[in-house]
Amino acid sequence: MALTAGIVGLPNVGKSTLFNAITQAGAESANYPFCTIDPNVGIVEVPDHRLQKLTELVQPKKTVPTAFEFTDIAGIVKGASKGEGLGNKFLSHIRQVDAICQVVRCFADDNITHVSGTVNPIDDIEVINLELILADLESVDKRIDRVGKMAKQKDKDAVAEHEILVTLKAALEEEKPARSVEFTAEQLKIVKGMHLLTAKPTLYVANVSEDEVANADDNEYVQQVREYAAKENAEVIVICAKIEEEIAELEGEEKEMFLSELGIEESGLDQLIRASYNLLGLATYFTAGVQEVRAWTFRKGMKAPQCAGVIHTDFERGFIRAEVVSYTDLLEAGSHGAAKEAGKVRLEGKEYIVNDGDVIHFRFNV
Repeated sequence: MALTAGIVGLPNVGKSTLFNAITQAGAESANYPFCTIDPNVGIVEVPDHRLQKLTELVQPKKTVPTAFEFTDIAGIVKGASKGEGLGNKFLSHIRQVDAICQVVRCFADDNITHVSGTVNPIDDIEVINLELILADLESVDKRIDRVGKMAKQKDKDAVAEHEILVTLKAALEEEKPARSVEFTAEQLKIVKGMHLLTAKPTLYVANVSEDEVANADDNEYVQQVREYAAKENAEVIVICAKIEEEIAELEGEEKEMFLSELGIEESGLDQLIRASYNLLGLATYFTAGVQEVRAWTFRKGMKAPQCAGVIHTDFERGFIRAEVVSYTDLLEAGSHGAAKEAGKVRLEGKEYIVNDGDVIHFRFNV
């Protein structure tokens, strides 16, 4: 699944430090705006405890996790929609991602310059959101002119699109993002084709100091971000990008000990990866055999043949049926054979909608 989440924010909020941590790719990080001009892309493994449990159960020759893609996009500044601070280039990079992770600075540090001179997370969020809205408004205005002419000629598709554009324009002029407007399923298909920046699903990443990561809920900046996000039903992930960069270099018990010393159960990065994955409506199914236990990404709502096609197009083309057992049932049974004897293994056809956590063996003929 070639989907990506873009890491955006004002300059010097911790975007590239965060990107370094989740990908260990070493994107340039410096204390001045625009140190990241071209977007950096990195692939990360999706953390999933189920994969380890299946590995222990099946004892395969190898285990392969599924992956997810992040894009680090240079800092946006006020006026980006008009081209300020390389704005046009940055906005085009955001247009290419499928979801937005907006990093918000929730710490004070005199040694790290803030682009507006003071730390105010809500102002930071509103600067970025307004620039995205203004860019979308410009796109919608241009489209209205073009589609409006066709709508006057009673073109059915143009009439439907023009109605949507007028609704979007009204919302954007009230500084509301496109994703806040309610549309029917058919209308949403049209909206999706417009590739609007504010239609993209969004979550907020509150970047706190090292001293506050264990008690982040006490941070007044984090509280402000949570209140803001709640108004648009968005999720907030709290991290300390600097610490996450250190955690990313550790593995196994060493990582667990470090987290324990910090007083946190799970790294913020693991939470962020999973939240971004879910934000895009993605889920995981597994294949499990002696050669390999593997996690596969699919879109929620996909049917068995489509999920088979994730492995190989031949699997979808020649799909016969899927042998399915849920992860929970397989673990409780202790083996695939025992699950079969207990009646927990099902044969499903072409209309079966795959569930997150399904362990599947596809039967196909090409």
